[in-house]
Amino acid sequence: MCETAVNLDIVVPNKTRYLRFVGAIAEQLAKELDIQEDKRDALAFNLNLALTEAVANAIQYSSPTKANDSVRICLSVEDAYLSVRVFDHGKGFDLAAVPTPDFDELHERGRGIFFIRSVMDWVQYRKTDSGHVLEMRKKIA
Repeated sequence: MCETAVNLDIVVPNKTRYLRFVGAIAEQLAKELDIQEDKRDALAFNLNLALTEAVANAIQYSSPTKANDSVRICLSVEDAYLSVRVFDHGKGFDLAAVPTPDFDELHERGRGIFFIRSVMDWVQYRKTDSGHVLEMRKKIA
């Protein structure tokens, strides 16, 4: 079980070129956790996927008037849970209303929330004082 508390607060420009960087940080964090090696590799992959999808959405749907803003990402590990929060400045959306994608049709977009829900144990999207936050949790032990 991972008992060490880890808190990372990352702020990147509102640009997609930072997605790989953010994903690499997530993978490295997962690989440093004191969990079984096979679980560690799967967690690294899943965390990279969920975080890059969430950040890509935050960038894509950010407010046009705040295009020069940044995206804030908070990663924390405490006891048996890894938590991720991605803050955005967009108009927001209803997470419950996002449909399961139609996999029979090939679309370039529209699968991110499905992937996030598939690899994380808990997902919530809510309004904050300065925008919105997508919160995700994964049990790691």
